[in-house]
Amino acid sequence: MLKPINILLVGVGGQGTILATRVLAKAAQDAGYDIKVSEIKGMAQRGGSVVTQVRLGEKVYSPIISQGGADVILAFEKMEALRWLSYLKPDGHMIVNDQAIPPVPVLTGAAVYPTDCLARVKQAATHTIVVDALNIAIGCGNPRAANVVLIGLLARRLPIAKDTWLQALRARVPEKFLDVNLKAFEKGYAL
Repeated sequence: MLKPINILLVGVGGQGTILATRVLAKAAQDAGYDIKVSEIKGMAQRGGSVVTQVRLGEKVYSPIISQGGADVILAFEKMEALRWLSYLKPDGHMIVNDQAIPPVPVLTGAAVYPTDCLARVKQAATHTIVVDALNIAIGCGNPRAANVVLIGLLARRLPIAKDTWLQALRARVPEKFLDVNLKAFEKGYAL
């Protein structure tokens, strides 16, 4: 019996966090898992924080992940990784896109973007993988595919067959962007 796996996806509006969640949910559902999803968008359209909680397993009763309960945090931006670090289990895995997107208070000068985000995350999370998903996506032909690079990296760590992930991408990504996203997934999966 598979205990529920708790995955927190965190990023900034416009990074494709919601699409990544929908691909993950489709792959998990097609693999036969019970799945629950909770999306918190807030001010996402204005570059604010986007958080989705995904729980999958043989039987899942709630979509909510408590602090210290995430098996994996998939962070699309490094300050978001730091912001949500308290949700990671002590032996959990942190996957971080090495990208900084300054929030509005930083842009207006009211706050300062922490320069030590990754160092603090790595110090607290033993199992941390940092990847330059943006540059990998650019190499695939579209910087907006960074989210799918990260999904590819996550896919290697979950009990879902690669073909199931590819089918989920085909079902959730618009046809005109599919080739780039399939390349991005393969690059992430190979990491």
